Amino acid sequence: MVQIALLGCGRISKRHCELLGSRSIKGAKLAAVCDVRSNRAEAAGKQWGVPWFTDLHKMMHSLGDNIDAVSILTESGNHARHTLELAPYRKHIIVEKPMALTLDDADAMIHACDVNGIKLFVIKQNRFNLPVVKLREALESGRFGRLVMGTVRVRWCRTQAYYDQDTWRGTWALDGGVLANQASHHLDLLEWIMGDVKSVFAKSRRALVNIEAEDTAVAILQFRNGALGIIEATNATRPKDLEGSLSVLGENGNVVIGGFAVNKIESWAFNTAHPDDSKVLEHFSVNPPDVYGFGHRSYYEHVINCLNEDSRMLVDGLEGRRSLELITAIYESIETGKEVFLRFAPNKCKLGLRN
Repeated sequence: MVQIALLGCGRISKRHCELLGSRSIKGAKLAAVCDVRSNRAEAAGKQWGVPWFTDLHKMMHSLGDNIDAVSILTESGNHARHTLELAPYRKHIIVEKPMALTLDDADAMIHACDVNGIKLFVIKQNRFNLPVVKLREALESGRFGRLVMGTVRVRWCRTQAYYDQDTWRGTWALDGGVLANQASHHLDLLEWIMGDVKSVFAKSRRALVNIEAEDTAVAILQFRNGALGIIEATNATRPKDLEGSLSVLGENGNVVIGGFAVNKIESWAFNTAHPDDSKVLEHFSVNPPDVYGFGHRSYYEHVINCLNEDSRMLVDGLEGRRSLELITAIYESIETGKEVFLRFAPNKCKLGLRN
């Protein structure tokens, strides 16, 4: 039984608590919760019947061997600091997206986990969505041929009230805008399917909310394989979430995954048909209750399997850093007004910077 503690009891923690606290993940259980806000920690601890703490070091010293891994669910800009504090306890680290806000922080996290002999998992749960799994299967079997274009659209709704819930939301130091937060999963999917990015050119704006970072952005990508990509990301959709989609065009076919959480196959067409193609639209679409989808369950099952069987990790620290580099390059392009080539050293990017 893998015993997992949660650090951070904010919005996303409810999903993690539901899965681990209810024992719905085979081989895993919720061991404890921790948050600097005592009311949040106490509420979560009492709801799920586990010890609660307001200091991560007290939690680790108190529970010791009763913790096998810690899921870091704190503000994005604090992921690195908390990983570096936890790594010496030699408990595996599971961290929500994005793994950090700067490449230096990501590198420090990877190094700390390597030095202490622990695994670093970066949560990219949308890779486990049923439609995405089927798309990846088609890609790996060569059904697309040469890739031509990939597009992601994130048209979600985040009002001023959402950002006003916590002072860190929408700040450069701890969060970033729609690209670093809400769309980071979709950028990861685009790069995972289309391959390494060669260059990006992007623009952004604050359309409907008062925050430091952007709520709306577009980017043009060139992939190393010659394909092109488009990113459209906004939190300024009103009155509610509209879509979170991914489309892939190749010389031999196309796939479009739509829905509001990359959850529904809308197009599945190839020059050479397979016997099960007619059933794909029906069998590989899901209707999740919210934008988080069902992927967290599959992700935790993957983590448990990796820890118990020492199997290959789908998204380790290096893979998490890969999508962070793309996000950083997009922000660099926004600030400079120029096309940015990867690999690069950021100069103007504001993400993760503190006064």
